[in-house]
Amino acid sequence: MRTELSYKVSVIIPVYNAQRHLPACIDSLLGQTLRECEFIFVNDGSTDDSGPIIASYQGLDARIKLIGQENRGVSLARNAGLAAATGDYIGFVDADDYIEPDMYERLYDCAVMDDCDVVVSNMESEIEGRTVVTRYPFKVNELLGRDYIRNEILPYLLMADHLNTAVNKLYKRSVAAAGRVAFPERVPLGEDGMFNMSFFSCASTMKYIDYTGYHYREVAGSATRNIAGKDYFHRALEVYRMEPPAFYKEMMPPGRIKQLKSVRLIHNTVSLIYIYFKPGSDMSFRQRYVYVKRMITDPYVRESLPVYYEKRTGSIGRYERWLLAMIRAKFTFGLLCAAAYSRIRSA
Repeated sequence: MRTELSYKVSVIIPVYNAQRHLPACIDSLLGQTLRECEFIFVNDGSTDDSGPIIASYQGLDARIKLIGQENRGVSLARNAGLAAATGDYIGFVDADDYIEPDMYERLYDCAVMDDCDVVVSNMESEIEGRTVVTRYPFKVNELLGRDYIRNEILPYLLMADHLNTAVNKLYKRSVAAAGRVAFPERVPLGEDGMFNMSFFSCASTMKYIDYTGYHYREVAGSATRNIAGKDYFHRALEVYRMEPPAFYKEMMPPGRIKQLKSVRLIHNTVSLIYIYFKPGSDMSFRQRYVYVKRMITDPYVRESLPVYYEKRTGSIGRYERWLLAMIRAKFTFGLLCAAAYSRIRSA
C-alpha cells in the first residue's frame, strides 16, 4: 500500500550557475499533472543565485529536495541525486530546460502499463531560433524485449549521438540499483551515453512513444557557441578510439563495432564542418578553414570513410554523396561552399 511519502517518479536536476532559466524550469516541474513526483535539485557549487532560487521554491512545495555540493561536475551531481531518489522511476531534467505539464504522467503511465524498464520519448531542441524535434527509428507504442534492445538499441547508442541524452527517458530505479548503473566521471564518450549503454544492457523491456514533452535550450558553452574554447573534433576522435563497454564484445564481432564507430565519426565530422564553417567572431576565417582541413585529412577519418560507405550503401542521398566525395578528395573549399549552400537552403 502506497504511503503519502511515496513517489512514483524522482526527477533529478543538476544545477550549476543556471539562475537565468531556473525559475522556468522549476515552474514546469511543479506544474506536472503527475503529482506524486519528487524533485531532487543538486546544486553543484553554483556561484550565482541558483541556490537561493531553489530554496525559495522549496519553501512553497515540500516535493523539492535540495542537495548542495562543491563543484564536481554533472555526473557526480546526478549520482548524488540517484543516491537520494526514492521514486519507482527516475527522470532527469537540465536546469536550463523545461518540460510539458503532462510529460511525466505520459511516461509513467506508459511504463506501468506493462511494467516496463525504460520509456524513451522525443525531445524538442531550440537551436539558434529554430525548433528541431528529435525522433527515433524504433517501433512505436510496443513493449520491446531483450532481443530488440540487444539488436537495435545498444548498436544505435554506439553508432549515433541522438539517443545518448538521459532527459527524454524514464528509468526504473530498481533496474539501475540492481545493475549499479551510474554516471561515469570524465569519460570522453559522454556521461549520458555511458549511462544509457549501462542501463540498456541491464534492461529487459522498453517502449518508445512518439511524444514530445522535453524542451532543450541551447545555451553558452554548447558546441555552436564555444568552438574557440573547446576542441570538439579531438573529442570525437577520443570517442572513436575509446573501447566500448565490455559487453559489446560479447554481443558483436570487432568488425561490426568498428563499423558502427566509423559511422559515428563521419556523422560527427560532417556536423562539425557545418559548425566551424558558420561565420562568427570567435574564430577567424583562416582558423576555421585550417581546422576543417585538419579534420578531413585526419588518419582516423580517412580509415572510417570506406567503412561508412559500406555501411550506408544504398541509403546515401545525392547531396550527402557529394559532401562525402569532397571529404574523400580533401577538397576543403568545396566543403565551405556546401556549408554556405546548406545555410541558404535552410534559411
